Amino acid sequence: MAGIYIHIPFCKTKCNYCDFYRITDIARIPVYLKALEKEIEIRKEYLEGDEIESIYIGGGTPSLLGMDQINSLLYAVDKTHNIIRNCEITFEANPDDLSASFLGRLKYHTPINRLSIGIQSFFDADLTLLNRRHRALQSVECLEQAANAGFRNINMDLIYGIPGMTAERWEANLQQIPYDKISHLSAYHLTVEPDTPLHRMVETGHIRPVDEETSRVQYILLCRETGKQQFQHYEISNFCRDGFYSIHNSGYWKGRKYLGLGASAHSYDLNSRQWNVSDVKVYIKAVQDGGAAFKYERINDTMRFNEYVMVSLRTIWGVSLKKINSVFGSEIVAEFIKNASRFLDAGQMICIDGIYTIPEASWLISDYIVSSLMLMPKHNK
Repeated sequence: MAGIYIHIPFCKTKCNYCDFYRITDIARIPVYLKALEKEIEIRKEYLEGDEIESIYIGGGTPSLLGMDQINSLLYAVDKTHNIIRNCEITFEANPDDLSASFLGRLKYHTPINRLSIGIQSFFDADLTLLNRRHRALQSVECLEQAANAGFRNINMDLIYGIPGMTAERWEANLQQIPYDKISHLSAYHLTVEPDTPLHRMVETGHIRPVDEETSRVQYILLCRETGKQQFQHYEISNFCRDGFYSIHNSGYWKGRKYLGLGASAHSYDLNSRQWNVSDVKVYIKAVQDGGAAFKYERINDTMRFNEYVMVSLRTIWGVSLKKINSVFGSEIVAEFIKNASRFLDAGQMICIDGIYTIPEASWLISDYIVSSLMLMPKHNK
């Protein structure tokens, strides 16, 4: 099984915190989509005929597209790939684009069966700081309208750790979530990325990042409230109702192959990674000329092991000694067990039937744990 990611890098405005590749020149959308369809054809052999279990249209702002444009992209994928029945097809959207009529057309005139809506906050002060286009009232309305349109698989994104966000405001955010309307929640701590407007505001002293204790308290509140609502915390930043895991993102965490299409999109075939150029003009020209503009990295055993540990320990599925032994050998198993022992003794890791996991209470220090379990380059092959 494999997944396909399609990047739509267009936005009407740029959020202050975002460092994903995106542009505001939406007049280029039609020619970009033509290039995307051609890239789909050019790279149809990349996944070697594997069945496609998930398609994710992300951005940027995919909700700038019309129904014919969405269907044309998905038809191009369907012509060139073996898509399973009931394939998860996710569509990212901004609340201000999701009118009742748009949602109705999306539900009944496209194959889209999962929405991922960038709510980020139910407070206008937070949305203004982040330079989001929508207002809090639109967040509430679009979730209601999405459910009314017939969507049963709805993810919403929230951000905590926003400068000026108190524990009380974050708790109020969590309590405003319409848990009966959504099936999945992704909640991320705000990261101040270099070369973003938010970073410049921090550098000039205009705003002050939240301190570590505030972050810890907000994370605890997040875990507590989602637990009350019977949402399973299955990955550090992701929560869902039973049976509503993100199939696409779970593919990343479980090390499955994926094809990334569009400017800046990444691909992985188990042996290498490649990523398209982060420039729409260069991308379009390369594809029009019958090729592609990308960088490439071969993955060795050390890299493969470290990535397996890093992504697996973010989830409830954890690291399997059986898999380490079958893929990397008994020597690596012994080294992993030795390195993990101190975390087991401290209660910061758990081992049940050869499966090592990090309990929810220790996910806040998961980066430290993971870095301590990684291999040094001496294991390269």
